[in-house]
Amino acid sequence: MKIGVIGYGLRIRGVIHNELKKLDPNFQISGLVDINPAKHVQVRQDGSENVRIFETPEAMLEAADLDGIMIGTRCSLHTPMALKVLSSGLPLFLEKPVATSMEDAQLLKKGYEESGNRKVVVSFPLRVTSIVQLAKEIIDSGKIGSVEHVQAVNNVPYGNVYFQSWYRDEEETGGLFLQKATHDFDYINYVLGTKPETVAAMTSKQIFKGTKPAGLKCIDCDENRACPESTAFRTDSLKEEWAHCCFAKDTGNEDSSSALIRYTNGMHVSYSQNFFARNKAAARGARFLGYKGTLEFDFYTGVVKVYLHHSPRIETYEFTGGKGHFGGDAELARCFLGLMDGSMEHSVSPLEDGLISALLCLKAKQSSITGTFQEIAWG
Repeated sequence: MKIGVIGYGLRIRGVIHNELKKLDPNFQISGLVDINPAKHVQVRQDGSENVRIFETPEAMLEAADLDGIMIGTRCSLHTPMALKVLSSGLPLFLEKPVATSMEDAQLLKKGYEESGNRKVVVSFPLRVTSIVQLAKEIIDSGKIGSVEHVQAVNNVPYGNVYFQSWYRDEEETGGLFLQKATHDFDYINYVLGTKPETVAAMTSKQIFKGTKPAGLKCIDCDENRACPESTAFRTDSLKEEWAHCCFAKDTGNEDSSSALIRYTNGMHVSYSQNFFARNKAAARGARFLGYKGTLEFDFYTGVVKVYLHHSPRIETYEFTGGKGHFGGDAELARCFLGLMDGSMEHSVSPLEDGLISALLCLKAKQSSITGTFQEIAWG
């Protein structure tokens, strides 16, 4: 398989080398569009010595004989780059969030519908993990009854990245609903099989704020030996990648946020995410409650439990291994290859669902700003 890459970012690089090349040893990067010359060097060092470098996606699409395209740019470019690719009809692997503004989301929806290209894999690995697949199987069987309430949480143990790296720029990321909750909203929507109707949300910034000078880096701070968030003396790449002070005036981003989501069938979901929990306080998962029972899981522990409400029985399932978003990356890669070689007709993570998740995140952000319930609608 020969692919073109638009934006050779860390995430796309990982999917290519950790997943796609394992599934298809002949997989190769034939074309690259990236404004950073260092990425041109890196892609060749990574084994794509014959890659052709193009200045624009249009030039690559016209000149290269490709089986598919992968987009791994910064977040704000996901929509404009996807719009350039969709009309080509080529299978597309698109990083999340699929859009960072309402305007982009509407443009992408329109472009997607007009293109007729349904061979799009949105990078939502959680929905295709073994854990979520089992949860959906059990819930669809009726064992716990119809789901009438969901309690979901994401306590992020590596939250520094959103305040010390480029993610601190909210203009680039669109905020942390779009960066993190988009994954969780997607797998919840997927398991429920119903659509969100309204959302009310709230954000807080209580920890990662302060009076340190804007632009301050850990290496230049006179408190870098005492600060628990300091990266000044790390010996790995994070010393440079997470270089900025997270207690400065310009950190950006909330450090916790929550949302209440009502669905079309009348039930609701409560969701909360936090970015200053650490170590064993990490948690990511949900409780799905029906009249007959409750199903819960946590990605970090790899444990799924089913509590039967009218019987003193608890069913426990344990998963081991599953690197790369708890095994989900491998499934996304398998689907992308299948769309390219024709062995699969449908995406396991279609753009329709990516758009719904982005819309929900954008409406949640708007709700947190205005203090109002927001309808999950395109109008």
